[in-house]
Amino acid sequence: MIRECEVALPHGITLACRSHADAAAAGAAPRVMLVHGFPEAAFVWDEVIERLGPRAACTAPQMRGYAGSSVPEGTEAYKARHLVADLKALIEVTGAPLDLLVAHDWGGAVAWALAAQQPRLVRRLLIINAPHPATFLRELRHNPAQQEASAYMNFLCRPDAAALLAAEDFRRLWAFFGADPAWLTPALRQRYLAVWRAGLEGPLNYYRASPLRPLRGADDAVRRVTLDDAAVTVQVPTHVLWGERDRALLPALLDGLERWVPSLTVQRLPDADHWVVHEQPQLVADTILRLLETPLRPAA
Repeated sequence: MIRECEVALPHGITLACRSHADAAAAGAAPRVMLVHGFPEAAFVWDEVIERLGPRAACTAPQMRGYAGSSVPEGTEAYKARHLVADLKALIEVTGAPLDLLVAHDWGGAVAWALAAQQPRLVRRLLIINAPHPATFLRELRHNPAQQEASAYMNFLCRPDAAALLAAEDFRRLWAFFGADPAWLTPALRQRYLAVWRAGLEGPLNYYRASPLRPLRGADDAVRRVTLDDAAVTVQVPTHVLWGERDRALLPALLDGLERWVPSLTVQRLPDADHWVVHEQPQLVADTILRLLETPLRPAA
């Protein structure tokens, strides 16, 4: 059973969080945080959390801008530094360091940055179909296939995007999941609808605040981005799960990743797409348990 609570952070943001009802009984169980992406919400981790049960003390936050958590106004409030500050504060409030930070999609973008900037807070990182900023920047600049695959990001930045996405019972948002996937049950549809009907401006501001999106006309923000290698290098041991049928994030994003993530393991899933957490929750749970049970190598 899943328990819900609100966590007030020192900088004035409140995040709604989900955990296993027996988490308190876990005592010294390893601490795991699971971070969702778009157009998701914290509930996407419920099946994984249920499978882990009391063997791991899991926390799945509803990120800022999403229903139940603080929804600050304006694009500026959704820049990367604020998203990282939320995650940093939540880890510190709930108990640092984490044994494992797990993140998908936009959650992964925040997790990459946090692990690079605050390695003391995270012992291990598990990324699920979320590109590292350095490889994403490279592919957006030089790979026409990734530019085309990411073109939807420019649509999401439109001022009328929320209204367009809500039209016809959110037809455009359902299309993100592909053609009627088996995992998208009627009950799950209702959970998504409840989140989307609560408001999309906050989630869309993640895209509006980020310069990492394809070139469009005179908008050349991605060409002006500079990333210092030291600032984006992740020294935390990292495992990447990657569904290779992802239509938005292509496998080339994994090429050369070890340059910025020296302690890296990549697990490719040829028959999975972007929605691995829904498609294969048991695989995700098993991967989490395996990582938690694997001793960390002493630092060199």
